[in-house]
Amino acid sequence: MSILVTGSAGHLGEALMRTLRAQGAQATGVDIKHSAYTDLVGDIADRNFVKTAIRGIRTVIHTATLHKPHVATHSKQDFVDTNITGTLNLLEEAVLNGVSAFLFTSTTSTFGAAMNPAKGEPAAWITEEVMPQPKNIYSVTKLAAESLCELFHRKDKLPVLILRTSRFFPEDDDNAETRQRYETPNVQALELLYRRVDIADAVSAHLLAMEKAGTIGFGKYIISATTPFATSHLGQLHTDASAVIRSLYPESEGLFEAKGWKFFPEFDRVYVNARARRELGWEPEYDFAHVLRCLREGTDFRSPLAREVGSKGYHDEEFGEGPFPVE
Repeated sequence: MSILVTGSAGHLGEALMRTLRAQGAQATGVDIKHSAYTDLVGDIADRNFVKTAIRGIRTVIHTATLHKPHVATHSKQDFVDTNITGTLNLLEEAVLNGVSAFLFTSTTSTFGAAMNPAKGEPAAWITEEVMPQPKNIYSVTKLAAESLCELFHRKDKLPVLILRTSRFFPEDDDNAETRQRYETPNVQALELLYRRVDIADAVSAHLLAMEKAGTIGFGKYIISATTPFATSHLGQLHTDASAVIRSLYPESEGLFEAKGWKFFPEFDRVYVNARARRELGWEPEYDFAHVLRCLREGTDFRSPLAREVGSKGYHDEEFGEGPFPVE
């Protein structure tokens, strides 16, 4: 089966290309940047480039995007060109070329303001049923691209699955206060409780979705590490998250103290991956229990694939105030 992976120079695109090549799959990587995993260099906003790239392809895995880190450095038109026009070009050429499965990598950022409860309210329980409330041009354009995907499924019967991935980048947090108070591994270990997925698990979710797209037809899935929390924890999570963590994982406090790590005082949302596990048969491996096992053993809790892909950065230049400028 011939597979097209867009965004092959990025975190997830490279991880997918590494995995597919290791499996002996016939995969073609495309990106606007040159890389060891990019076979064709070009812009997906260019219809002629897409027409050439998609010839002979049976499955499209569309990860290419402008991300939140680009909001302060790129125009709104740039976001429309890449995230909407680029997706439209791929969908139209997919239909014309008889593609049998189209996977669109979206983002939990589409939920926007729905993930930020007011003070005194419980943490938000984020499932696929939550109504998105986009907060910036990134989430607006990703949501619009999702709608295009649904349109092409309804009108042209194109099998399309949308995977709303949580954060998997290894870069430092964009919040200055978080960077000052917590080490990056400390932050990312805690995020696996509620808003992060290891890139190896993100890859496995995409590969399962590729296999099941034809049977499912259309679906949206949250792709995040399995949370240990339940709805009964939401009130306390927004006021005293550390107490909830200690109650579920009594040994965590000692393991964190030994590393000089700290708990977050509160969590504002919890991503729920139940639908992806149920319908895709997805079984993410890298969760908070895995983190604690690694702390006991003195090993890195990141997957080998996460370490291989490493930090990609989102800009060619470096910024003194953080990993990227914040709007």
